[in-house]
Amino acid sequence: MSTGMKVGAVIITMGNRPEELRALLDSVAKQDGDPVQVVVVGNGSPVPEVPEGVRTVELPENLGIPGGRNVGIEAFGPGGTDVDVLLFLDDDGLLAGHDTAELCRQAFTADPALGIISFRIADPETGATQRRHVPRLRASDPMRSSRVTTFLGGANAVRTKVIAEVGGCPTSSSTPMRRPIWPGGPSTPAG
Repeated sequence: MSTGMKVGAVIITMGNRPEELRALLDSVAKQDGDPVQVVVVGNGSPVPEVPEGVRTVELPENLGIPGGRNVGIEAFGPGGTDVDVLLFLDDDGLLAGHDTAELCRQAFTADPALGIISFRIADPETGATQRRHVPRLRASDPMRSSRVTTFLGGANAVRTKVIAEVGGCPTSSSTPMRRPIWPGGPSTPAG
């Protein structure tokens, strides 16, 4: 049962994982409901060959993950307004089920206050989810859905009204996108 919500997907690539990108694009194409519109952003690199109908943007320089995502957002009109929901997907990810986009449409339709859905990251072989990929307290059951205070940047869905309210992804190096990965660890830029 499609809700009529238009869904787009922004995929950032450095061009060095063409097989994984192709598998991801295939998984997006197999989604139930209305087709998901896709934009692949080559972040300072050429975009590998993609299926017909997939739009591409090749940036002359790497703008970092947030900068690349912002370019992808704008590919769907100012602030992404040509669609209702944007999926942000890393090029080595995969939508394991054919119903991911449809479940997002249903969740956003059912709860007008819902702004972001964080996807579960699971090992493709075992289905296991590492604790660090469950952004909440009491994460013993990664299959339990709940409200969270953070979300996974490389696998999520965002209502474009949220982007209109808060703007695109922050690109300043002082944002939380640049922080130690673990206490005392190295500070690494997101891009």
